[in-house]
Parts: sequence; C-alpha cells; structure tokens
Amino acid sequence: MRTEYDFSPLFRSTVGFDRMFDLLQHSMRGGVDENYPPYDIERTGEDSYRVTLAVAGFKPNDLNVVAQ
Repeated sequence: MRTEYDFSPLFRSTVGFDRMFDLLQHSMRGGVDENYPPYDIERTGEDSYRVTLAVAGFKPNDLNVVAQ
C-alpha cells in the first residue's frame, strides 16, 4: 500500500524548501519520471501540431518514430 503525502500546505509557510519537498515527492513515487523524455507540443495550424522531444545523447539512427 502506497500513501502519497500532500506537501502543498507547507509550500505557503516555508521559503526555500520547495526543492526538498520536490525530492521527497519524487522519492515516494519510486523515482519514476513520468514525463520522460521531456516534450513540447505546439499548434502550428488549425489541424496541425509539432511535437518536439528532448532526446539528448541519441543519434538519429537510434530513434524510431511511429505516428498513430
């Protein structure tokens, strides 16, 4: 059984400890980063979008893109 603690009430009364609370929340999730790789979605037209992924350290031959 996993219990998530809500640190948001502490954000209002502490200054400079937000990084520590972020680390605590990250460690309680098991260290899994849910938004890897970082990405950005921008609208380029009425029906078109551009998705930009940050995949540092990979060569173009290492990547395979599939759009569904």
